[in-house]
Amino acid sequence: MGANDGILSTASLILGVAAAGGAGSEVAVAGMAGLVAGAMSMAAGEYISVSSQADTEESDLAREREELATHDASERAELAGIYVSRGLELSLARQVADQLMARDAVGAHARDELGIEERTRARPIQAAMASAASFASGAAVPTVLVALLPHAALTPGVVGATLVVLLVLGATAARLGGASLTRGALRVAFWGAVAMGFTALVGRLVGAVL
Repeated sequence: MGANDGILSTASLILGVAAAGGAGSEVAVAGMAGLVAGAMSMAAGEYISVSSQADTEESDLAREREELATHDASERAELAGIYVSRGLELSLARQVADQLMARDAVGAHARDELGIEERTRARPIQAAMASAASFASGAAVPTVLVALLPHAALTPGVVGATLVVLLVLGATAARLGGASLTRGALRVAFWGAVAMGFTALVGRLVGAVL
């Protein structure tokens, strides 16, 4: 999704500036600015979102530690009840709860009561970097094309390359989700074309007025 956002928003920005009559250098600056601004915006947004999730997880774990320290018996019964609801007999569920809590009480409750596992813990910096890199990888396609294509071929070149990449991204997302590759690819490409066309139209109108 980050790559999809990156290529579509940056390509639309480039087409809008080009349609407004921007020179090659102005289009290049717009593309680079869109890449950097978009990547930083995605990183900041992801960092804030995942940080909030991390704060919630830490608050839940702190509360769980306090409950374990003050209500050990009820916490054991609660954990055993979870295992009973998953199909274990009560006597076996109590044994499992006792053994897991003897080894790592907080970890057992975090995993089975709160749904928090170490490998899926919220990591704000890692999430921010991944989001920025994903956006930048998509935005790099139209940005590089601005530097490689002559100005006369810029608009059809950016549109064509963007639609091809959107088709690939749409098909990939559909494959991962078990949906129709054709439907997924065409849906992403269609709305991408609409976004680029609308932005180019606005750029042309604004350029005519200014």
